[in-house]
Amino acid sequence: MQSDLVVSGMRPTGALHLGHYHGALKNWVKMQSELPCLFFVADWHALTTHYDDPSIIESSTWEMVIDWLAAGVDPEKATLFIQSRVPEHAELHLLLSMVTPLGWLERVPTYKDQQEKLADRDLATYGFLGYPLLQAADVLIYRATLVPVGEDQIPHIEMMREIGRRFNHLYGKEKGFEEKALEAVKKLAGKQGKQFTEFRTAYLEQGSHEALEQGRAILAGSQSLSAADRERLQGYLEGKRKMILTEPQVRLTEASRLPGLDGGKMSKSYGNTIALREDRDSVIKKVRTMPTDPARVRRTDAGDPEKCPVWQLHKVYSDEPTKQWVQQGCRSAGIGCLECKQPVLDGILKEQEPMRERAQQYIDNPKLVRDIVFAGCDKARALAQETMREVRDAMGLSYR
Repeated sequence: MQSDLVVSGMRPTGALHLGHYHGALKNWVKMQSELPCLFFVADWHALTTHYDDPSIIESSTWEMVIDWLAAGVDPEKATLFIQSRVPEHAELHLLLSMVTPLGWLERVPTYKDQQEKLADRDLATYGFLGYPLLQAADVLIYRATLVPVGEDQIPHIEMMREIGRRFNHLYGKEKGFEEKALEAVKKLAGKQGKQFTEFRTAYLEQGSHEALEQGRAILAGSQSLSAADRERLQGYLEGKRKMILTEPQVRLTEASRLPGLDGGKMSKSYGNTIALREDRDSVIKKVRTMPTDPARVRRTDAGDPEKCPVWQLHKVYSDEPTKQWVQQGCRSAGIGCLECKQPVLDGILKEQEPMRERAQQYIDNPKLVRDIVFAGCDKARALAQETMREVRDAMGLSYR
């Protein structure tokens, strides 16, 4: 079993806001210290809905990467790259399209849902229909084991698993598999080769799941195996064919839903956002002019925090004593709306301050950002090419 690897990406469609930070970036920052992570700019995905006006994509790409770095994503811990700079994504997407039933794409819940929500756009294209298949290629090409998503994206990950499983079933008939597996066993350090063989025998002959887990632990801890040999031995251990593409697992994000300034979902299209690095004076103005409980027409009118958008932000930015102060003060008219907004404003500005500081060096020297991304592209492409050699060989396209 290979070591865990995380893959995730974002479309470059404009400046990121605090909703992106609480919904995804905080998790990225946490995960990069726990596991190897690949984070990519999904510029091809942006074309699925913005193909008629791609002018925003390039500028948004660099701004978005600066936002990632400002939020605390560390290029020393995670690999950052641009999807289109790794053309193997497109090649795997093409090859997977040859074996993926059309019905699998049409049944993805978000397909019809997005068509309804984006009725003003022409989405009658293969690019839009094939969006989940390109997503699958983005993940499968790195043999990723974990994909952080919200619950609405679970069907996409399940389809990735089905596609990987179908591909392995069709093409995991490696010529000389047994011989190559035995050669790979010899590469295991010290006594591990003998132990691995014993665990395999115990699992296949006696059904010992403890032996299976011990065999998997040897593979996960081995530093002497290539990715190809690791996948080969995983199949050998379990008595299966070669696992060319790994079936990823869902890692549900610990997302905090940050509401917009009007209490609804924070979204650029709703005009209710605060950008990740928005100017301090602009943030102050936006928070101070937020709508509140309509029942509080005058300062002396009592209100209900549950009917006020500001209270939703208190849930994210305020501690328990402050929230109790808001509940009591609002319901008794003991505090005014501007007083109520101040702790939220303080919390947002405090959160943004280190982001602005981290971002400044990249704003002053854009070459730093490009160097980080291009180095990440080289690293990602090397991993992708290793998988594609296996895929081409399995599909009879290596032409050696």
